[in-house]
Amino acid sequence: MERPILEHTLEQLRNALERDDLASAANIIEAMRPADQADLFAELEEEQQHALLPEIAPEDSADILEELDDETVAELVDALSDETIVRIMDEMEPDEVADLLGDLHPDRAEMLLSGLEDPDEVRPLMIHPDESAGGLMTTEFLVLRRRMTAAEAIEAFRLWNPDAETIYYLYVVDQIGRLSGVVNLRQLILADPDTLIMDLMETKLITVGPDTDQEEAAQLLLRYDLLALPVVDDQKRLLGVITVDDVMDVLEEEATEDIQRYGGAQPLERPYLDTPPSTITRKRIGWLLLLFITATLTGSVMLLFQEELQAVVALAIFIPLLIGTGGNAGSQTTATIIRALATRDIEPRDAFWVWWHEARVGLLLGAGMAIAAYIRAITWEPDSALALTVSVSIMALVLWATSVGSILPLAAARLGIDPALVSGPLMSTLVDATGLFIYFSIAGIILGI
Repeated sequence: MERPILEHTLEQLRNALERDDLASAANIIEAMRPADQADLFAELEEEQQHALLPEIAPEDSADILEELDDETVAELVDALSDETIVRIMDEMEPDEVADLLGDLHPDRAEMLLSGLEDPDEVRPLMIHPDESAGGLMTTEFLVLRRRMTAAEAIEAFRLWNPDAETIYYLYVVDQIGRLSGVVNLRQLILADPDTLIMDLMETKLITVGPDTDQEEAAQLLLRYDLLALPVVDDQKRLLGVITVDDVMDVLEEEATEDIQRYGGAQPLERPYLDTPPSTITRKRIGWLLLLFITATLTGSVMLLFQEELQAVVALAIFIPLLIGTGGNAGSQTTATIIRALATRDIEPRDAFWVWWHEARVGLLLGAGMAIAAYIRAITWEPDSALALTVSVSIMALVLWATSVGSILPLAAARLGIDPALVSGPLMSTLVDATGLFIYFSIAGIILGI
């Protein structure tokens, strides 16, 4: 829905709430799509949310909770009665219920779980970490037998739940629940009614275990253009299914975390405007202090070469140009390598070949920048020796920055650290300090100071 329409609807919703007309407010919410429902609901005050949610139809309330961030949902659940929350959770997907209960106190979670219509659908999901394939999967799926006919499979599908999110593929299992194959709805519809499922199913399957990291599962879905991914145990018994809509949420969360870490801050658990300034400060201050301390290396290098600066004052003119270019070249490399790691184009074991690739890029970039730097320097200070110093320094800096920018993310990944966490600002600060050392060292050789 377009933003102006949403704002107009939000105004109507607030007016209804100010009149204590909860029925009208609930009707406004229920007439919208789930994503728009969640957007409007999130704009309300906490008291209004607590009053309105029990009045909304359970299926719409379930959609809203599934769209909201985890912390907001936990606060809502704490404020509402068990009866209201259970009524809503009965309309939610099992994996979403498991995520919700995992954020609550164990005693409250067990009480709510025991009140569900079918708690056994949820219990298996709660033993797996949230960020694993087991925590991401849903247990609501239809299984077929190998000796069923296409007609029997279609009838089973009709009697099941066509509104469920896992209708893309229908999985085939044997007598003890081991995954044997998969068929899709198109195959069933087009097949002769008497054709056996075992003659239709695809047996070359891509599966993951319940302990597989959710990001790895998401990459498999994208790599092989799948709409769902089966989760199996060590005996190949089908435990659950990961659907593409859940994967999209995972990829969005991972991308958001990487971008925030790349900027030198810890990820936020809630939307930006819903996060208090004190929390944002706490998320940023640690890295800011660390970067402040590492930035003092730049000052230390300048103190070390104080005599050279006093002897040739013009050297200082080119410092911003040099460290800025080095930092930019390193940032370009780091961003490229982090993205390649995320898409599995490269692995930490490829460190040498990545470095060699970027070294050649650095030489070409450095040569081009050296020519530009010489021209710029000779026009500022008509001193060929100084211009040569700047030119050689910038070539060395670009080569050094691309090398550091290629190795740092790979080293972090090898150590099990998020590459985005140690790159970006940290890399730029490191290149600044070492770049000055390179610059003054080259100046000492060429200018004889």
